[in-house]
Amino acid sequence: MSQTAAIWLVILAAFAAANWPFLTQRLLLLGPLAKGAKPFVMRLLELVVLYFVVGLIAMLLERRAGQNAPQTWEFYAITGTLFITLAFPGFVYRYLMRRRG
Repeated sequence: MSQTAAIWLVILAAFAAANWPFLTQRLLLLGPLAKGAKPFVMRLLELVVLYFVVGLIAMLLERRAGQNAPQTWEFYAITGTLFITLAFPGFVYRYLMRRRG
């Protein structure tokens, strides 16, 4: 896999993972909740877990291409805000556009 393809794979995985908590009632791809509706706090926790899963995928692809670059807190602040920005379409669909009833 080329470096460009790996980058696009990480971007697409991040977009899909960021929107997943808002587009489904399942908890971390495992199964539906017993009560039915997933609370907002659960969606945020799922978003954090998926952020680290995508980060692990990116780190593995980077290791495969060469040596991993050391990261500081600025890297995690930027990628965290990017991940939240990528989650915006799912949030809008779940809470602003979707009609109840």
